[in-house]
Amino acid sequence: MFKRIAGAVALTMAAAVPAGAQTAKPLKVLIVSGGCCHNYAAQRDILETGLKSRIGAEVTHAYYDPKPGEQATRPKLPIHGNPGYADGYDVVVHNECAADENDQAVLEAVLAPHRRGVPAVNLHCAMHSYRSGAWQQPVKAGDGNAKWFEFTGIQSSGHGAQSPIQLAVAGEHPIAKGFVPFTTTSDELYNNLADFGVTPVLTGVQPQAGDAADRAKRYTVAWTHLYGPQRTRVFGMTLAHNESVMADSRYLDLVARGVLWATGRL
Repeated sequence: MFKRIAGAVALTMAAAVPAGAQTAKPLKVLIVSGGCCHNYAAQRDILETGLKSRIGAEVTHAYYDPKPGEQATRPKLPIHGNPGYADGYDVVVHNECAADENDQAVLEAVLAPHRRGVPAVNLHCAMHSYRSGAWQQPVKAGDGNAKWFEFTGIQSSGHGAQSPIQLAVAGEHPIAKGFVPFTTTSDELYNNLADFGVTPVLTGVQPQAGDAADRAKRYTVAWTHLYGPQRTRVFGMTLAHNESVMADSRYLDLVARGVLWATGRL
């Protein structure tokens, strides 16, 4: 169930990783991936090589790639039913797509380490996972179907057609230090239905969207959040449906800085 891959990715963003990040004790990173709609085998490789080259992380993967005929939106991830899955790790990167996984016992186990204080980085379809009830409508804190969104920090219910996303800095956040705004290749711009007290890092807009009405819609695409009684640090970013976006060195710089921020090393 676990896989290790080695490699290296060039660093391009100015001040992308603080001095000393490579020489500090390596962070133990658990990357959770698998489910529908994405090439997770390729994404595991991209994320591992990107983090290892930037922050010297020790990376482990917990994943499940659905087999033909299985319900891909309910992947049998090894973390499900195991509230101790993050024991020994400094941070968990959630990159799974469990869109139809609505079992509350599963959700409670996934959230358990983060309620205890294990930091998290949530990427792309992680925001569209573990949904139940009327998740297409805005929820509020305390609602029965709000638990996952309270953790991620922003409730998103969907996206429009893929199109390049023009990124902009949302404010003076340490994760965005040295960030130079750019436009991605075609990607999905996730909507924002509800906000649970996040601090925006980046916003995105699709000026080339096929539907003219969508061209002015600007959404928060990267943010930080403090979750639960332990005020656990959580970084979220909705970008990177496609490997071309994820493999962009500027994207990987952001993920690496998000990991460092979440673990208090930025």
